[in-house]
Amino acid sequence: MRCVIQRVTRASVTVEGEPVGKIDGGFMVLVGVQEGDGEADAAYCAQKISGLRVFEDPDDKMNLSLADVGGGVLLVSQFTLLADARHGRRPSFIGAARPEVAEPLFLRLKAMLEETGLHVETGRFRTHMQVELVNDGPVTILLDSRKGF
Repeated sequence: MRCVIQRVTRASVTVEGEPVGKIDGGFMVLVGVQEGDGEADAAYCAQKISGLRVFEDPDDKMNLSLADVGGGVLLVSQFTLLADARHGRRPSFIGAARPEVAEPLFLRLKAMLEETGLHVETGRFRTHMQVELVNDGPVTILLDSRKGF
């Protein structure tokens, strides 16, 4: 499972002009589910996302987590994170999990984050979404469960 985690002051997702997810501050997380991912990958990512200390404390050190600052999470499924663009000019998405596998695992990641007490919003799976965000810092963290075990 690959995640792009961005610290944001606000983020939202719209589908066909309808707002479907919004947070006022916290993490905007783009999630790519890879072929072969499972429960352990979702658990690893949930643990990392909920525990990342990238918010400033009173001494201006990145030392606080989402829970410490009362931040939320906006999760958006994005299979293009699994693109392989090493050959030619058209990326291959063969490493991305099929939707019928990816969606339940994406929803499991959401549930695991909620189990930590975080407020989690999402985009809408398998739709064309418009995502807006204000990256704070900017702070952007790349996470890959296969590199973390």
